[in-house]
Amino acid sequence: MRHPMRTLAALVLVLLTVIPAHAQKRPEVKPPEPKADARALLRALEDAFTAVADRVTPAVVNVSTVPKRGLPGTGEESPERFREFFGEEFYERYFRRRPREDARASGSGVIVDPKGYILTNNHVIENAQEINVRLSDRRRFPAKLVGRDPKTDLAVLKVDAPSPLPAAELGDSDRLRVGQWAIAIGNPFGLDRTVTVGIISAKARTRVGVTQYENFIQTDASINPGNSGGPLLNLDGKVIGVNTAIVAAGQGIGFSIPINQAKDVMRQLIAGGRVVRGWLGIAIQDVTDELGAHFGVKEREGVLVADVMKGGPAEAAGLRAGDVIVEFNGGPIKEVPELQRRVAAVSPGQAVRLTVIRDGKPVRVSVKIGEMPSDEPKPVLGQDDEGWGLGVEPLTGEAALRLNLPVASGLLVTDVVPGSPADKAGLRRGDVIIEAGRKAVADAPDLYWALAQLKPGEQILVYIHRPSGGGKSEYLVMERSRQP
Repeated sequence: MRHPMRTLAALVLVLLTVIPAHAQKRPEVKPPEPKADARALLRALEDAFTAVADRVTPAVVNVSTVPKRGLPGTGEESPERFREFFGEEFYERYFRRRPREDARASGSGVIVDPKGYILTNNHVIENAQEINVRLSDRRRFPAKLVGRDPKTDLAVLKVDAPSPLPAAELGDSDRLRVGQWAIAIGNPFGLDRTVTVGIISAKARTRVGVTQYENFIQTDASINPGNSGGPLLNLDGKVIGVNTAIVAAGQGIGFSIPINQAKDVMRQLIAGGRVVRGWLGIAIQDVTDELGAHFGVKEREGVLVADVMKGGPAEAAGLRAGDVIVEFNGGPIKEVPELQRRVAAVSPGQAVRLTVIRDGKPVRVSVKIGEMPSDEPKPVLGQDDEGWGLGVEPLTGEAALRLNLPVASGLLVTDVVPGSPADKAGLRRGDVIIEAGRKAVADAPDLYWALAQLKPGEQILVYIHRPSGGGKSEYLVMERSRQP
C-alpha cells in the first residue's frame, strides 16, 4: 500500500514543479503570414497608383510666367497716417510709388482638351506679361490666356501644338466621399510632376480666405508651392479638383477647387472669355449671437443685409439694410458663403423668392436677379467720451477720394483703446462709422450723443465700412460698460 502512495506523491510533486514552469514559458506565437489575397489587394492598390501616375502625368504641365512691369500706380504717396490706419496692404494698393512684381512666377496646370486647353489657377498667371508651358516631353509652347476668373481663382490657357495633346479625364466632384483616396500631381518647388497620395479629408470647406466663392475639397495629399493649378485625382485617374492652397502653418492641410465648379467656369471662359453670375446687389454678413438678439433671429440662422447698393436688384425689390435673409427659393440659408454660391448660380433675369426677417417678422420678397458687374461696386459705406475708448474725426471729401471710398461722409476711427468697449465691439483704427443706432453720424457729437443715451449694460448697433482688405460693410454691437 505504501509503494503506490509514494508513487502518487512523487507524481504530484512533479506536476507542481512542471506545470508552473510550463505556464510561464509558452511557445512563441509567430504572426501569421499575410495571406495571398491580402498581398494581392496591396499590389492591386499599388498598381492603381502607378497606373494613375502613368496615365495622367503626361497631361500635367509646368506653367511659368514673366510678370508685367510698370503697372499703373496711383501717383502721389499718401501721408503716413493712412499706412497706420488702414494697414500695409491697403496703403500699398492705393499709395505705392512702385508696383510690386508678382513673385509667383511658376506653377502647374492640367491639359483638359487635346486641342490644347489647359486649366490652372488665376494666381499662377495673374499680372503675367508672358506665359509659357512646358510639357512632360520637355517641349515648350507659348500660351494664350483664354480667360480668368479671380473670384474662383481659375484660369484657362491655350497652346497651339502640331498634334493632339494628352488630356486628363474630368470626374464628378459631387460624388466624392470623405476618406477616399486622393492623388496630387504638380511641380512643387520646381520638382516636375511630383506625385503624392492622401485622402479626401473634408468637403465644402469655406472661409479659407483664398477666393470669394469657396467650396473647397480638403486633402492631406502633400501640396506645396508650385502645385497650384495641378490636378487632384481619384483612383480612376479622373480629375476631381484643382489644387489651389495650403495652410502654411499646418501639415497635411491642402485645398482644391471641386472640378464640377471648375467645369462651369471653364466652359464660360472658353465660350466667351468671362464668367456670368447672378447678382443681388447687397453686402452681407453672418449673424452672431449678439446680432441675432437685435434682429430677432438665432445665431447661424440666415445672413444679415449690411447694405443695399443703389440701382441694384435688391433695392428694386425693396430689400433693406438690417433685413435677415433666412430662405432662398424655399431652402434655408445659414451662412454667407452659402447665399453667395446660390445667388451666383442663378441666371440673370430669373426671379427668386426670399424670406427675410424684418423688425422681427417674416417678409417674403421676390427679386429679379441681375448680372454681377465685372468689377462689383463696393457698398457705400473725433475725442473719446465717457470711457468708450474711441477716437474719431470727420471723414473729409479729400480723404475719401484719396482712399477710393464711395462717399465722403462718416467718422474716421483714429484711436481704439485696447480692452475698451470699442475694442470689444471689434472696431479698428481706419474703420469708417456710418451709423449708430440706425441713424447717420456726420460728426463726433452725433456719435457721442447716441452713445450717451445708453445705460450700463445696454447695447447699440454701429454700422461701419472697413476699407482695408478690399473693403466691406458690416454691423457691430457696442455695449456700455457696467462699471462706473
